[in-house]
Amino acid sequence: MQDAKVALGERGDPWWEPTEEGRRERIAAAVRALLRHRDGTTICPSDAAKVVGGEQWRDLMETVRHVAAGMASEQQISITQKGELAEADAKGPIRLGPGLQL
Repeated sequence: MQDAKVALGERGDPWWEPTEEGRRERIAAAVRALLRHRDGTTICPSDAAKVVGGEQWRDLMETVRHVAAGMASEQQISITQKGELAEADAKGPIRLGPGLQL
């Protein structure tokens, strides 16, 4: 529940006055909340970007990938490409899935 509230901007930095750190926290919270809701399946990084960025979600895609890389290094999530585990810096489409600590 807390992750959903942070992702939507109800907790943490005000969504109307975003800081870089606040935006990164919202992205991580969105990823965790979406993955919990998907119950073991993957999400597209754009799903988290859309939660946090609204109509400007495309502007957040690079940040989402950076946040996902950090989360993957901490084993919070996994990053896959074409159904196989991938490196955080993989080029092209990736999917985000549950990790060991989600």
